Amino acid sequence: MTQANQSSVSEFLLLGLSRQPQQQQLLFGLFLSMYLATVLGNLLIILAVSTDSRLHTPMYFFLSNLSFVDFCFSSTTVPKMLTNHILRSQTISVSGCLTQIYFFFAFADMDNFLLAVMAYDRFVAVCHPLHYTTKMTPQLCALMLAGSWVIAILNALLHTLLMARLSFCADNVIPHFYCDVTPLLKLSCSDTYLNEMMILTEGGLIMFTPFACILGSYIHITCAVLRIPSTKGKWKAFSTCGSHLAVVSLFY
Repeated sequence: MTQANQSSVSEFLLLGLSRQPQQQQLLFGLFLSMYLATVLGNLLIILAVSTDSRLHTPMYFFLSNLSFVDFCFSSTTVPKMLTNHILRSQTISVSGCLTQIYFFFAFADMDNFLLAVMAYDRFVAVCHPLHYTTKMTPQLCALMLAGSWVIAILNALLHTLLMARLSFCADNVIPHFYCDVTPLLKLSCSDTYLNEMMILTEGGLIMFTPFACILGSYIHITCAVLRIPSTKGKWKAFSTCGSHLAVVSLFY
């Protein structure tokens, strides 16, 4: 923290996606419409799940939490970019930048973990349908959700503290519309070896493990579906996983 206090940089400049005024107006309208659609869609999902008792099942419980995380994830970066455009400003404070990094990591990890948990839920539903209610108990669902939050928060805190120890002595221009870790490491005049190693090892493990769980779940699901004799039965089983597969594909 002593190095951080000696840093001569008090704020960063976010260059955004374009320097051309016409392109900036177009991108502002595009990002604003996409953000509003994301917020409205996720809030409607949360409202529907919370008000309809028929949707009080593990699948929709995780879906509503995924919608909440997606809402928070998009709100971590996009509003700042839109505000900077309106105010004709490109600055973000060092503390604001670190805060953005923390929440970006936390919600990105939670998205990853929730997709893995939902893949397990689909695995139990397709491969063990008769035991679904006994396996996917409310206690287990709450435990998996709490565990995901704990790991995501600790991982985000680790990388944020590692960034806070760095010094930024000269250049403060980030060629992005939010505080991304990679360009920040390039701007630092401190030794970034530990940061890079933790991103490659611990960060890579955090990202790869849920992906491996998703892949393993769908290998078992595919094998189970192929054993179903009727085409109608196969289609019905796969249809329960279609929306989750679409979200997984978009995320990765």
